[in-house]
Amino acid sequence: MAGAKDAKGTIWVVAETNADGSLAKSSTEVATLARTLAEAAGASAAGIVIAADPKAAAAELAGYVARVVAVAEPKAAGYAWAQVAAQRAAAILASESPAVILTGAGPDGRDVAGTLSALLERPVLVNATAVAWKDGGPSVEMSVFGGKLITTSAFVDGEWGIVTVRPNVVTAEEAGSKGKVETQAPAGDLDLPLVKVVDQITEAAAALPIEEARVIVAGGRGVGGPDGFALVREIAAVLGGAVGATRAAVDSGWIPYNQQIGQTGKIVKPQLYLALGISGAIQHKVGMQTAGTIIGINRDPDAPIAEFADLVVVGDLFEVGKALLAELKSRA
Repeated sequence: MAGAKDAKGTIWVVAETNADGSLAKSSTEVATLARTLAEAAGASAAGIVIAADPKAAAAELAGYVARVVAVAEPKAAGYAWAQVAAQRAAAILASESPAVILTGAGPDGRDVAGTLSALLERPVLVNATAVAWKDGGPSVEMSVFGGKLITTSAFVDGEWGIVTVRPNVVTAEEAGSKGKVETQAPAGDLDLPLVKVVDQITEAAAALPIEEARVIVAGGRGVGGPDGFALVREIAAVLGGAVGATRAAVDSGWIPYNQQIGQTGKIVKPQLYLALGISGAIQHKVGMQTAGTIIGINRDPDAPIAEFADLVVVGDLFEVGKALLAELKSRA
């Protein structure tokens, strides 16, 4: 394939873990991308897991890439993870020959990328919506100016760098065979100042995380208030989906932030996205535009959502929503 003969080194993934020690969903997506790029480049894909107990996450990651380096770092549990992980990952990568380093574009992934950039003196391309291997390196698509423009960027000839990948732009898919896990002890001291975790606040999560939902029913300013979300929740429950919202609804205090979708919220990719009272402004569109099917219910036929939705029902969302709910219940 194009660029394969120019491939140098390995496509590396710096993986994140969940609170229970399992591999983060975003890292399964990034690892899938790493393997795809490696196949196109004629290179190999590998991953790094740094955690107080990396065993479970490393075993999961080995289902996606051929080689996994697991580092048991006790301080990963008591301090801000990204700062610890970046230093340990940098020590490993400095002795390797990376072709590119991939991380998730979430808060921890961004922090890891920034610290790695400083430690390894390498450039970063952020918030990628697509990555392909072209002309001997990664070609990175990024959504800028609130999704109004799509840019394509690459590192200069002969250089390698770091790319952060937005969640839900890649569908995670395990490899045909398991990779090998290598256990390494932490090497040397952690030189950068560490941020100690003094308290943790656990927010009550929705029954179904919106990032993983196959169906999302979302409400916007048009629902009129917190009571309006009762209908949104009812429809979501009948469809077996999750509830989402726009920033306007969250800022108004109608629904928790962890259900916000869009530029300043979460990026989702359900099979069905049902938007109730959502205008479809670009800031919201960038968070859900990759959904399989988008259906909008809005009384304004000229709302922006009509430009990209697969189907728009023009009418009062409560009248249409209640009729839809009744029909769904009759078929249940």
